[in-house]
Amino acid sequence: MQTRVRDDGKREHTKHLLRLRHVDHVVDVGQEVNEIVLLNSHDGSSAYQMRAGVHRFICSNGLVVGDDFADIRIPHKGNVIDQVIEGAFTVLDTFEAVDTQRDGMKALTLNGGEQQAFARAALALRYDETVAPAPITDTDLLSVRRMDDRAPDLWTTFNRVQENIIKGGVRGRNATGKRTTTRAVNGIDQGVKLNRALWVLAEEMRKLKA
Repeated sequence: MQTRVRDDGKREHTKHLLRLRHVDHVVDVGQEVNEIVLLNSHDGSSAYQMRAGVHRFICSNGLVVGDDFADIRIPHKGNVIDQVIEGAFTVLDTFEAVDTQRDGMKALTLNGGEQQAFARAALALRYDETVAPAPITDTDLLSVRRMDDRAPDLWTTFNRVQENIIKGGVRGRNATGKRTTTRAVNGIDQGVKLNRALWVLAEEMRKLKA
């Protein structure tokens, strides 16, 4: 994935996001695999950034973990290759902790009110309602796109909300009451920021319910 640019001459120098996983990590649809999320600008305008991520195959959700894990930043100077390799191993060392948080979310069942509360908090991360009302409600954000996502556990709820926020396409109404459809989040920085915040939100709910 790369940032969109208006000037085609800058296309090869814009920010890129790469999701890297081990070649042997082939899993069934519906399962997940841990990844290294690498952000880089080829023109050197921003440092390499490396974090842990999770890819959920059934919905192609690309998650980025929260603030409890390694956040590697490597400037475009010096022995960059060795630093990137070292950073990759540092991120790999967090995968066991990522699994623990994910399994904890899967084991936690949310009632209807708790799912609504999670969606309301997520809605506030996406829309600044001091500027304008959100075009959708928490109920809209919980809408199910496939049968496998009807489960009431925290992990499934989190992924359902994340997909609806990031991919957009949710029908709602704007401030004037006119029907509208939410837009996808296409910006790399905004997408990573929202993904991290949603993971933190889910993990905090897990801690509160534990």
